[in-house]
Amino acid sequence: MPRIGLIAMSGVRIIHPDLAWLGVTLPQFVSRGHVIASLPSLPLLIFGALTPPDVELEYFEVPHIEDLNLEKLPPFDLVAIASYSAQIDEAYELADVYRAQKTKVVMGGPHVSALPDEALEHADCVVLGEAEPLWPGLLDDFFSGRLKSIYREENPGTFDLATSPIPRFDLLDPRQYNRIPILTSRGCPHDCEFCAGSKNFGPGYRQKPVKNIIAELEALGQIWERPFVEFADDNTFVNPDWSNELVDAIAPHKIRWFAETDVSIAENTDLLKKMRAAGCYQLLIGFESQNPARLDAIDRTGWKASKADSYIDAVREIQSHGITVNACFIVGLDGDGPEVFDRIREFDRVAEPLEIQVTVQTPFPGTRLYDRLQKEGRLDPLPFWNQCTLFDLVYDPIGMTRAEIETGMFDLFRDLYDEKAYQRRKTQFRELMRRVKKGRG
Repeated sequence: MPRIGLIAMSGVRIIHPDLAWLGVTLPQFVSRGHVIASLPSLPLLIFGALTPPDVELEYFEVPHIEDLNLEKLPPFDLVAIASYSAQIDEAYELADVYRAQKTKVVMGGPHVSALPDEALEHADCVVLGEAEPLWPGLLDDFFSGRLKSIYREENPGTFDLATSPIPRFDLLDPRQYNRIPILTSRGCPHDCEFCAGSKNFGPGYRQKPVKNIIAELEALGQIWERPFVEFADDNTFVNPDWSNELVDAIAPHKIRWFAETDVSIAENTDLLKKMRAAGCYQLLIGFESQNPARLDAIDRTGWKASKADSYIDAVREIQSHGITVNACFIVGLDGDGPEVFDRIREFDRVAEPLEIQVTVQTPFPGTRLYDRLQKEGRLDPLPFWNQCTLFDLVYDPIGMTRAEIETGMFDLFRDLYDEKAYQRRKTQFRELMRRVKKGRG
């Protein structure tokens, strides 16, 4: 029986020594990092679902290459390796070892899609596009000895998500995960310069039929008694009718769940009421900046800038329904000065989100941001892939020096993520819930 290995490079990376030290000392920072690092790779699990049943499959994750005994790797006829930029050098090292053992290596993911020629120096072939229309043909070619170097989606953004299979969740060890991702959509209606996610799926925005999502939840329920689900979309609640249908269908399943969406969700109070009752625990919202000029530069549609004045009220509205907010900001945007750090502190004090996430602007390959900074001659010497961590600077900023950004982030993280700050936000949220319940009573 042929054996195929599905290998995900995982883990959270921080190169800057001061921020790395904070990462192992601040409780909330550690907590979120652990959640992110423990999410399995959905594309690889979809590969598994598209693989014939007479093929033996094994899925595993590599948090750090040094954790592996490279002389005693599991033997496979073919391995598919998925990686992001920060781990790509380790992925290439692993691919080189497998190829030296005469194992065929397939690589994919956003970094590989942006730089396929680089990846082909370490892999036998690369997958550029969505898993579903490409993997079956790749396997046919592999088994017949005709494996091509590139498998590229012919019409990106057109695959019908109604035909996507249920991922092979049964390949996972339930004891290893505190939440499991489900994808309900691909793409995003917004056009952010830094986005390295939705653009990999082609133009447009597509959503799965609700019945398919429920089938995936039921498959999870056969493995986890009460799973915590992370809807791993760039922007889940865009279509109000679909959103209401999804939340109504989720409610009977008694799961807890987390989603990423935009700030417009705060305007749909009827949906928010239903979401909490249906098990929604938290929404991650990319606010990015409180400066409309910065938001206009990020999103050329102007939509984000039009919402800047509503940020504080939006957090309060969402949390008044018992749904916590993880408010996400980016520092190091062109024109940001040192005052940006105090503005985030003030937002935290006034809006009182339960969680707040701050990252540095990161030009991932394949994004408009990367292309612009490259043309402007502001990128660090290539390759700097291991520093694409969301916390390490890889370009020359405008408005602050590198030292000002790094020192500002260090001080801000220390203020936002220590135990005292997190307990303050938890207390504020509980007090909000008491006031809301009293008002409704």
